[in-house]
Amino acid sequence: MVTARGVQALCGAANRLRASPWVRAGLLTVVLVFCGYGLAVNWPQVHPAVGRLHWYSISGAALAAVAGAGCMMLAWREVLADLGTRLAAPAACRIMFVAQLAKYVPGAVWVFAAQVELGHDYHVPRRRGATAVVIALALVLGVGLLTAAVALPLASAGAARQYWWALAIAPLILIGLCPPVLGRLLDRALALVRWQPLERRPSVRGVARALGWTALGWLLWGLQAWVLVRDITGRGAHVLLLAFGAYAIAWSAGILIVVFPGGIGPRELALVAALAPVMPRGAALVIALISRVVMTTSDLIWGAVGLAIGRWAHRPGTKPGSTDPLRSPQGQAAEPTGSLS
Repeated sequence: MVTARGVQALCGAANRLRASPWVRAGLLTVVLVFCGYGLAVNWPQVHPAVGRLHWYSISGAALAAVAGAGCMMLAWREVLADLGTRLAAPAACRIMFVAQLAKYVPGAVWVFAAQVELGHDYHVPRRRGATAVVIALALVLGVGLLTAAVALPLASAGAARQYWWALAIAPLILIGLCPPVLGRLLDRALALVRWQPLERRPSVRGVARALGWTALGWLLWGLQAWVLVRDITGRGAHVLLLAFGAYAIAWSAGILIVVFPGGIGPRELALVAALAPVMPRGAALVIALISRVVMTTSDLIWGAVGLAIGRWAHRPGTKPGSTDPLRSPQGQAAEPTGSLS
């Protein structure tokens, strides 16, 4: 059985490793190599496809991907604030996007551990940080499956039959995200790992705010896919719902099959299958590969921003314990109240 001691040991090990600058540099190098490998493997197929797409479509898709990821970060920040720790936006950006780079390393635990430990640097208790990550991921997955469940049946009866499971799972996830139900589920989950219940349960207002940012993020991610599909098919609004639903189901499939780093493979296969009603398999593969490059580029851009924020926060002349504008919106440390590490 997984216990709180086991989780804390994993996080503690990650924290000790991060204390060494050489280990930090080595881990960053590994992450960048995996990211570069993903781009290099796809490039032979992506390069000829770029000539079939307009540069402004690829640029627009990239902007939508970057903006969508920013909304997902703000959704997680709202979840964390609802649980009791309000972070400044730059601190939240650093924590989430530096940790997200670890998803390109095989093993789903790395992102989780990195985000919890980076949050702990900003006085976010590990129990609270871990819970916020789980809730935020459940929101993203729930809204994604709901998007697919609504859009695919309206766009393609065949796609709806193929992905009937999304229609079945989405309502269950959304019911589980209702604050009264969510609070009970969290208490039981924390009891299973032998952690004490949270000091504050998720509230209706907090979940609603996070849900709003998540929905906006999915709107932008769907727009990213639609811009590419529209450019190849030339059908415009006729493929809007299919593009949104196809990307939502593909992303969900990638996140559910955790053994593949960053969902590489399952996401592309699911996207190709979902786009089959409007384009040949080869063209759909082009969309899947370019979308992967666009989303990976978004991760790298945000990761670079997060690393730059960290370097700025630890610039020469900053004294330990001094006022740090990354600590909270008011420029003070975001101290948890009555919480456990």
